[in-house]
Amino acid sequence: MRSEAEDVEEYIAALPEGRREAITAVRELILANLPEGYREEMAFGMIGYVVPLERYPVTYNKQPLSFAALASQKNHMSLYLMTVYGEAGDAFRERWAATGKKLDMGKSCVRFRSVDDLAFDVIAAEIAANPVDLHIEHYEASRRG
Repeated sequence: MRSEAEDVEEYIAALPEGRREAITAVRELILANLPEGYREEMAFGMIGYVVPLERYPVTYNKQPLSFAALASQKNHMSLYLMTVYGEAGDAFRERWAATGKKLDMGKSCVRFRSVDDLAFDVIAAEIAANPVDLHIEHYEASRRG
């Protein structure tokens, strides 16, 4: 479900109450652990955490380099973590499994229906462990193939 909200506050305000509370809790977790240099903004109809174009303008789609995103979908909510895409996410999956919580995950998308589904400490650690320069380095390596 792509939102037409122009800013994060409008996006959150438009959510049903239960979803509003869950998205707000995850947003607060992200913001509390987000390394300096990223910016929160609406991106592709969801809340995005990006490397601003002023910092890194050379992206394949001419959009700010995505680091993470948070969205309310039709049947669930989603936390997208670009740092756990593919094999890079093996350690993340192992840390999550150690919590005893079930992980519902796609390639880089953690799906959840409530905050009780989430391993907040694992998410916080993943966010905090990826400063902008490291994220750019990984992005450039992925583009080189």
